[in-house]
Amino acid sequence: MATLLSQPQRRPPLLRQAFKIRRRRVRDLQDTLPQKAQEIEPPSHHFSPEERALLYEEALYTVLHRLGKPEPNHVTEASELLQYLQEAFHMEPEEHQQVLQQVQELERPIFCLKATVKQAKGILGKDVSGFSDPYCLLGIEQGMGVPGGSPGSRRRQKAVVKHTIPEEQTHRTQVIAQTLNPVWDETFILEFEDVNNSSFHLDMWDLDTVESVRQKLGELTDLHGLRRIFKDARKDKGQDDFLGNVVLRLQELRCREDQWYPLEPCTETYPDRGQCHLQFQFIHKRRATVASRSQPSYTVHLHLLQQLVSHEVTQHQAGSTSWDGSLSPQADTILFLHATQKDLSDFHQSMAQWLAYSRVYQSLEFPSSCLLHPIISMEYQWIQGRLKAEQLEELATSFSSLLAYGLSLIRRFRSVFPLSVPDSPARLQSLLRVLVQMCKMKAFRELCPDSAPLSHLVTEALRTGTVEWFHLKQQQHQPMVQGMLEVGKALLSLVQDIIGDLHQCQHTWNKIFHNALKINLFSMAFLELQWLVAKRVQDHTAAAVSSPVSPEMGESLFQLYISLKELCQLGPGPSERDGVLALDSFHHWFQPAIPSWLQKTYSVALARVQRAVQMDKLVPLGELTKHSTSAVDLSTCFAQISHTARQLDWPDPEEAFMITVKFVEVQGLPCVPPHLSRLGLMSSPHLFLNLNSGPALPATILHPQLEVGIAKHIQNLVRVKDSVLPEDAILPLMKFLEVELCYMNTNLVQENFSSLLTLLWTHTLTVLVDAATSQRSCPLASSRLKIALQNLEICFYAEGCGLPPEALHTATFQALLRDLELQATSSRELIQKYFCSRIQQQAETTSEELGAVTVKASYSASEQKLHVELLSASSLLPLDSNGSSDPFVQLTLEPRHEFPELAPRETQKHKKDLHPLFDETFEFLVPAESCQKDGACLLLTVLDHDTLGADDLEGEAFLPLCSVPGLTGTEEAAEVPQTRLPLTYPPPNGDPILQLLESRKGDREAQGFVKLRRQRAKQASQHAPRPGR
Repeated sequence: MATLLSQPQRRPPLLRQAFKIRRRRVRDLQDTLPQKAQEIEPPSHHFSPEERALLYEEALYTVLHRLGKPEPNHVTEASELLQYLQEAFHMEPEEHQQVLQQVQELERPIFCLKATVKQAKGILGKDVSGFSDPYCLLGIEQGMGVPGGSPGSRRRQKAVVKHTIPEEQTHRTQVIAQTLNPVWDETFILEFEDVNNSSFHLDMWDLDTVESVRQKLGELTDLHGLRRIFKDARKDKGQDDFLGNVVLRLQELRCREDQWYPLEPCTETYPDRGQCHLQFQFIHKRRATVASRSQPSYTVHLHLLQQLVSHEVTQHQAGSTSWDGSLSPQADTILFLHATQKDLSDFHQSMAQWLAYSRVYQSLEFPSSCLLHPIISMEYQWIQGRLKAEQLEELATSFSSLLAYGLSLIRRFRSVFPLSVPDSPARLQSLLRVLVQMCKMKAFRELCPDSAPLSHLVTEALRTGTVEWFHLKQQQHQPMVQGMLEVGKALLSLVQDIIGDLHQCQHTWNKIFHNALKINLFSMAFLELQWLVAKRVQDHTAAAVSSPVSPEMGESLFQLYISLKELCQLGPGPSERDGVLALDSFHHWFQPAIPSWLQKTYSVALARVQRAVQMDKLVPLGELTKHSTSAVDLSTCFAQISHTARQLDWPDPEEAFMITVKFVEVQGLPCVPPHLSRLGLMSSPHLFLNLNSGPALPATILHPQLEVGIAKHIQNLVRVKDSVLPEDAILPLMKFLEVELCYMNTNLVQENFSSLLTLLWTHTLTVLVDAATSQRSCPLASSRLKIALQNLEICFYAEGCGLPPEALHTATFQALLRDLELQATSSRELIQKYFCSRIQQQAETTSEELGAVTVKASYSASEQKLHVELLSASSLLPLDSNGSSDPFVQLTLEPRHEFPELAPRETQKHKKDLHPLFDETFEFLVPAESCQKDGACLLLTVLDHDTLGADDLEGEAFLPLCSVPGLTGTEEAAEVPQTRLPLTYPPPNGDPILQLLESRKGDREAQGFVKLRRQRAKQASQHAPRPGR
């Protein structure tokens, strides 16, 4: 009989599903692990045994035929280099000895010295003109005797090269005419047999051609040239002059040399003969190795570099250390010798290093800064024509490969560069720097012309990586049991992870990407993640509220709502967005859960009230009293209500106000304890007010919600179309206040209502000040704000039932009203106000510390002419360096828009006179109406004439035209009185009218006026009067 134990146990369906989900999650996580975290195989370049053998032969040949003294940081002993090569190529000792013997039997290469004569400086002048026509003879003298001997015995011979070195082995540079600092930059290949018994010789000569005495006398410049003529007469015609020589033993030279060498004299007459800049390099010709005969030098060097890099990586992995991208001294020495002997250019060496390192970087992480040196070197020396087609293709492939690999790292930067590792930001920054430098290269642009801009590629990689990271996190938080509560908890954890990731992007990663590529990672990640979150939250809330919301589900939704609100607060403000966000109206998804939240809040508050009453007995103070206190302050029992309301912070102002009212109302009166009912607390608003022992608490709870609504309507008032009248634009704001304040007045005691009004008035003024500041340059918006302020004043006064006038007319209110009146004024009216203020300043000025001008002015109504007689000026400031000035007066009718046809007039200029007598008459054809307008004046600008620079300002005087005799239509006076006007300067602290005009960037007339006034103020600041003047 079969028993239950004899059959295989079957898991319940729900449990089986949970195990499947867990196994799938583990498998997905393993698939998405970054390549860096997995076991890394040493990079292999797939050399066949034959290729490896030829490469090994090449390396041994390089070491055995080494030339020159070792570099300071290179390995000296050949045995140490041979041992390193044996390890790098994994050669057994017997095999190594066999190959070494074969290489030793190969034919020796032809040794050559690659000498470059760069330039010379400070050489002797041998010609009559004081210059020389220098050229160089150079060669190698071989078989000099025992090693270590000194060539001093030959150094004083004039013709070392001509007499010692065969003519076919002698090389000559070009002749540089008439110079003491010649530049040749010529390269010669000099062959030699034995480095120990050979010396390099260079002689520098001055070329002399046969010239007549007449020609030489024409070039004569000094006494030295005359002596040179007599000396030339004694020597043979056409004989060149010796300038100096350089003699160097080859065994004392390094593999590469680049130095300035002194030119040695043949006698002690002129010991200092200048210097010569020479470059040397020991190279090989006709190397006997198979690789050198069959493959290009660059290819052989690249393969050798790849093999040595592979060995270096393997050595570090064996020692459990990470490779830092640097080579050992043995590898550096071998590669240096090989590149030098093969005469490989710096460009080809950098290209080989780039190809080898960029390939290794894609399989093993090391500091990406090691790639910067070859990039910079190739960019500096890039010439596309020097490379073959296969080399160009290889370089283009390396660029594309590294770019694709770098973008894959950037796509997974959250896992590849975790912040738990201290150097992760530096590593990412280094990678971006390498990619930026690579994509800026001329080589990259020419070889990869179809590549998109790096910023676009990185942005797309970051966007894709952000979506992939979101799905990975979603899988990690997938619950084992698919219940609504479990799904809600998983979604809450996912949102918390997203908030943490956005914080990291904002504070760490965004700076790195912005500095490198001007990419705003935080904004991009926020936009991508908020769309993904919105879709899942909306689906979850729709399923959760489809049936009655349980207390547990309500609590879960409330926590999710708070997390989403925190997420939205991280995003850009409404003014910084390009469009609508998916989470803009997320609060609507939670509206069905609000009754559950209110019920939970009420239950907690009621339980606290019951416990408080049990501890202390309340005593009523009368039927008309809406407050009562006891030893236990029951307002603390409603701390949960206030805390929940602040957490909720409902975005919609009107709905938020109603929710707040629901919060403070005690629902379900049958639940109130009987002893509370007997105290006369039978209405819900009264219960709230009785349980709040002070008037401040209701105001502080309710006024934030009203503040949001007021701020929203004021912002809408600014954004309304220009065609809407200001009176119509403020209607929504006034209706909102009427509805809300009437409700508050009905349900709050007078003290609480007054407190609420005070808080709202203060906040309203703050919002209006901010709006006025932002709309400073827009007269129409400022006019609406001024009308709104005047209507709000009437609303809050409420015919004596609201705030008293002293509470309304605060300093902030007065300053705001003045600013809005100015801002709502047109530019021309502001210019008129400016001149009114200057006329007022002129009337109040009695001091003549800047000087004064005397004028006569009258108006002829029959001729419609303004007669101005400028008599004199006195006590002017001395603005010139000679202690005087050259004054003249410029006469202008202001404002210019009232007198557009009248050009400025000027008096004659008086030289060196601080008390000039002008006695000049001017007539202006102007209508009387223009002269009688506010701000109309005659501007007298006294200037000091400067011939070379701008004229200096002595001062300004303003004559109001409304005070000119004859302007009112009466007969002209027989004798026009003189008017003495003290000169003034513009206010030093800046004028608010000018500041307002300056903010109106699109108004040409305003900008021109401000520019002139600023210029006058600047001139005034440069010539302020001395104290005691």
